[in-house]
Amino acid sequence: MTLGEFFELLASNPEILIFFFLACPLSAALAWWLGRGEGHLTPWKYLYTFLVYAICIPGIFAVTLNIYLFLFERQSIFDADMWTQVLPILSMLATLYLIRQNVSFDAVPGFGKIHGLMLMIGAILIVMWLVDRTHIIAISIIPFYHVILGFLILLGIGMLGWWKFTSGRDIAVAANKGDDLGHSD
Repeated sequence: MTLGEFFELLASNPEILIFFFLACPLSAALAWWLGRGEGHLTPWKYLYTFLVYAICIPGIFAVTLNIYLFLFERQSIFDADMWTQVLPILSMLATLYLIRQNVSFDAVPGFGKIHGLMLMIGAILIVMWLVDRTHIIAISIIPFYHVILGFLILLGIGMLGWWKFTSGRDIAVAANKGDDLGHSD
């Protein structure tokens, strides 16, 4: 079974998709209503973690698929499948909005990993799109593995810079949180 056949199967029987993509925001709304103001506590934050992962993985996949189809395959927006290309994104946005109403994403375990995944996929798609649009054709005597090695080194330098940028910011945020809690030196 190919990915296209799988999407055709899901589109021809959308009941499971509709149930799942409605159940996630409804669960988040119910958790918000029942655990108002307690989202940072142990039973609720793990429910929110489950909901974040359950909805963000298909939502991120749908965003990535849409970007691929619209930029690389030149699919018309009028040919977009509502069940597999639009509903996951809308459900992800609604679920994250409802979760955010009750708890800060900093208190949800693993949310930083999903955020990092979104950044990494976005960066890869941008690089792929730029390479596709520039139509670079390299004819040289340099072996191809040298080009790949150079790209990996540049990618590593970029990741090191990003890590240094975000870790310095996290330390500053942690210092500010300590000040807000009334801690003194």
